[in-house]
Amino acid sequence: MALPAWAVDVVFKPVAEGIYAYVGETEGRTYDNEGLNANIGLVVTPAGAVLIDSGATFQSARKIHEAAKKVTSQPVKWVINTGDQDHRWLGNGYFTAQGITTIAHTNAQADMQTRSGEQLQGLKVLKERLDGTVPTLPTRFVAGQDTRLELGGTVFELKHRNGGHTPGDTLVWLPQKSVLFAGDVVYVDRVLGLHPVSNTRNWLESFAVIDALKPQVIVPGHGNVTNLAKAQAHTRDLLLALRAHMKKAVDDGVDLSAAVKSFDGKPFAGLKHADVWIPQLANQTYLEVERE
Repeated sequence: MALPAWAVDVVFKPVAEGIYAYVGETEGRTYDNEGLNANIGLVVTPAGAVLIDSGATFQSARKIHEAAKKVTSQPVKWVINTGDQDHRWLGNGYFTAQGITTIAHTNAQADMQTRSGEQLQGLKVLKERLDGTVPTLPTRFVAGQDTRLELGGTVFELKHRNGGHTPGDTLVWLPQKSVLFAGDVVYVDRVLGLHPVSNTRNWLESFAVIDALKPQVIVPGHGNVTNLAKAQAHTRDLLLALRAHMKKAVDDGVDLSAAVKSFDGKPFAGLKHADVWIPQLANQTYLEVERE
């Protein structure tokens, strides 16, 4: 008899009063994790609930919605996409069908449109768990660096500095509780990811906002709910080290291969996937700095 396939159990756990997070696993996308290898947020207000990110598929979006209903009887009014990576927005179709407003920064739009096919290809590992997933753009785009939204007396400040991991990366700041949903601007416990659309210089500008806010609680895009010091050590300091090393290498005329080999990843060796991914990050950062 075939064993039943393992399925993700989405459970929101409290991180502050009225604020919850589902922490996805830090592995890649697999059939078992349904592409939910990222963190999702839930904020409950007296006038309705807000989800932070919609998940990677139509089916996982439904699970996220059901998990929210177990926490609160308030209906979900908004879903905020913190970026244009698959698990941030490909669940939008489910929520749009429920009449729920989906919100993202306008700088995410082009990347969502350009890479949606590629992202769906990357999720083929999910097989039938991908069924029903249709790339669905947010129903509302915000522009500018800072957008203030309010629901039921709860203030949401959307802060965008040209992204980083993806062009649309946006921080969701809850000033009344000093809680930050950082999306893919913060990775802890595992090595951050760089894509061809990523930009390390913009990423550090986005992180500078976090340094200035000094949140008490950070829900990262990947890894456990954390504090500022750990976010700095696992994300900011790695980006700074990569850029400093590669800028010197490019300025000194060191070739790509030698520059990658000479990058000292030891301070970050404790992060998951460090041995495989840090050389890839070094390679991409060199090419980015060279273009600058």
